Amino acid sequence: MQPAVINIFEKAAKKAGKILMRDFGEIENLQIQSKSIGDFVTNADINVEKNILETLKYYYPDYTYITEESGTIDGNENTIIIDPIDGTSNFIHGIPHVSIIIAKMFDNEITDGVIYNPILNEFFWASKGKGSWCNDKRLRVSNRSQLSDCLIGTGLPFGKRVYENYLSEIDEVLKCTAGIRRLGSAGLDLAYVAAGKLDGFWEKDINLWDISSGVLLVTEAGGRISKINGDKWLTKDREVLATNNYIFSDLRQKLTLL
Repeated sequence: MQPAVINIFEKAAKKAGKILMRDFGEIENLQIQSKSIGDFVTNADINVEKNILETLKYYYPDYTYITEESGTIDGNENTIIIDPIDGTSNFIHGIPHVSIIIAKMFDNEITDGVIYNPILNEFFWASKGKGSWCNDKRLRVSNRSQLSDCLIGTGLPFGKRVYENYLSEIDEVLKCTAGIRRLGSAGLDLAYVAAGKLDGFWEKDINLWDISSGVLLVTEAGGRISKINGDKWLTKDREVLATNNYIFSDLRQKLTLL
């Protein structure tokens, strides 16, 4: 059975998901008509987030909220983290790999989280000690032990986020794996590691709201979460490495050789 907090997060995510679905259809229409979509996308993010906040504040009026669009809303020591549309670039281009992310944090630890892709009807959730789930199916990380058999996800930097040696990282991983996937939503990438669809994932310069629920999903599915150099991951960190239990050391070594 889902914990009560997950039931509430699901209600909030699925209610807001209807707005995301409607706006996703409008984005496709706007593209066809060659209209400017910048303001529309901004409004879509804001409207989805506003809807989520309205639902959650009914149940948790005194909590602190950390949100992508509204910033921090101060409250008590219980914190809810919200990313209204993870995968905004996919959303803009009509690619259905997008999600709503909601997580609960207490004492700098992620205790509960959901990732919901309303377009593909994928609802992922995890709670500390309760396992990881997708649409009532229990998730486990993969058991592939050879990097040469593994698919690895990542987030590629662009614009001002480009950092030194990122091409060398990709080169090292490509040479020893079955390939790299850049799907455009860190939250869903981590959910796919938890589901065993991807065997590992790494990304630098990433926000907490992008990966909050994902790191818990991987952990509760039996996987490993750390910083890229192998140190313990903390909620203040702006990077993450996620793997199954077999390739952690090998992938970490490939990424820290440079």
